[in-house]
Amino acid sequence: MKLITKELIERFQEVGDQSELENPQFIAKFFNPCGSETWYASEYDPVSNICFGYVTGMFMDEWGSFSIDELEGIKLPFGMRIERDIYFDEMPFWKLIKKDRQGELKKEKKKEIDREMER
Repeated sequence: MKLITKELIERFQEVGDQSELENPQFIAKFFNPCGSETWYASEYDPVSNICFGYVTGMFMDEWGSFSIDELEGIKLPFGMRIERDIYFDEMPFWKLIKKDRQGELKKEKKKEIDREMER
């Protein structure tokens, strides 16, 4: 699968530089189908083929740059590769963080219920 399409390049150009925004818009999402790593791209440089965005599922979630060439070069088990989420709808940063926080709260609530059940 090609991670960056002509349509994505055009969309990144429309959105432009978001580096000064507190709540940038994520335009594309790439993920490891065999693991937990996910890359959310808010900017793209077609000359270097490098995105800037937010990466989750590794040691720590963080903002940074990632190379599309490197992502496309990763070979995973069973012949799989890093994929682009073709169903991803653009979303602002706060919405992603809110979704993550809601998941954490559900896990904490479940742990509380489990502890109560053990008593």
